[in-house]
Amino acid sequence: MSKSTSSYPTLSVDATGTGVVSHAGAVTLLRTAEATGLTAALSQSLSPWRKPLAHFNPGKIITDLAVSLTLGGDCLADIATLREHSAVFGTVPSDPTVSRLITALSADAPAVLTAIETARASARATAWGHAGEHAPDHDITAQNPIVIDLDATLVTAHSEKENAAPTYKRGYGFHPLLAFVDHGTDGTGEPVAAVLRPGNAGSNTADDHIAVTRKALAQLPNLHAVRPGKKVLVRTDGAGASHKYLTWLHNRGVSYSIGFGLTDAMVTALADAPESAWSVAVDHAEQVRDGAWVIDATGLLDLTTWPTGMRVIIRKERPHPGAQLRFTDADGLRLTAFATNTVRGQVQDLELRHRRRARCEDRIRTAKDTGLTNFPLHGFDQNRIWLAIVQLALDLMAWTQMLGFTNHEASRWEPKRIRLRVFSIAGRISTHARRIHLKLSKTATWSTLIVTALTRLAALPAPA
Repeated sequence: MSKSTSSYPTLSVDATGTGVVSHAGAVTLLRTAEATGLTAALSQSLSPWRKPLAHFNPGKIITDLAVSLTLGGDCLADIATLREHSAVFGTVPSDPTVSRLITALSADAPAVLTAIETARASARATAWGHAGEHAPDHDITAQNPIVIDLDATLVTAHSEKENAAPTYKRGYGFHPLLAFVDHGTDGTGEPVAAVLRPGNAGSNTADDHIAVTRKALAQLPNLHAVRPGKKVLVRTDGAGASHKYLTWLHNRGVSYSIGFGLTDAMVTALADAPESAWSVAVDHAEQVRDGAWVIDATGLLDLTTWPTGMRVIIRKERPHPGAQLRFTDADGLRLTAFATNTVRGQVQDLELRHRRRARCEDRIRTAKDTGLTNFPLHGFDQNRIWLAIVQLALDLMAWTQMLGFTNHEASRWEPKRIRLRVFSIAGRISTHARRIHLKLSKTATWSTLIVTALTRLAALPAPA
């Protein structure tokens, strides 16, 4: 017999193993769903859509779908990943049962979406209460507000799905608008609202921005959704710079930081500003950034048609190599601006705060890694339900990191990394003294992290 020259061991493989669990690390997601009361809240909210003799609880099915998305699924059939391991994930329904539930829920989509949003708001309040000083709303003030970031994204449709339409980038699909709570530099973020729109929906549609913001404010615990005050900061790009949307934000008293398009007249007026009026900009580490300056241009511009108290801050910088200047740029420098109603604070700090809105693009990227890469169903209302499940998956991921992986670098990991290092760890089911034990791989690097997270989650008080 010749000696193998392979770099890998030669194995004899069969399919007779028992008690083996793939994705054993996902048990942290299940414990988070229980610790925050999400499973119970979904079961209660969706109880009107449970048939009298149905074996499966709609809330459990929706939670299972959300868990499958956190593990990398991108369609309803990927719930089969959980069905293989009933000792960990419980009894998981068949694909036809799941499909029938989604069809039934989509037939009453507005009421179902309201029910899911109610359950999410309840679980979010519990999760943030458990998080204490690590919660996004801990010690928030007008100077240190909780931040809601809005942004839209394009999702390609590869077939003629209901309400799919051509996009402004000459694609075809959908143009959802989403809102995320920013966890800052020490965390990630979590979705608080989303609206599914056809691909030809306008980027700067004020009514859509108002609808998403209203839903987002309703998700924030312990804050009045109608007039939450300056403890809430709404950030978005220039798509939100409409008179209607800014007036709506102004009337509700929230803080805002909105990208602002400059007209030729504004650029001309800016030329009257002396060089001494410009201040050096700072980078993400709050150090001086070479080749960039900022100015409060409020007194130079005609803002009489905009809400009272609105300021416009402009940044000029040397363009990056290869970047093309626009007609409104001047003297070979790129000009960008944003509007804010924050009165206090150095202009450099406010400009840095606005640029950190770019983290919302990271949140959208991770959402596309967690089920938003496509809308797999045909009906528009079915895909609205799918978008709600995507948000549940992202919530579960964020709450698991916040509550289970506190003060560990895993609290900032993106889905791809946390799946590879934590959720994909294998385990084995054993029974002893009439109890079921899940034994994680002894050689897995991150097994201890999972055990620590489960210990933390088990120590949390039961949700009210």
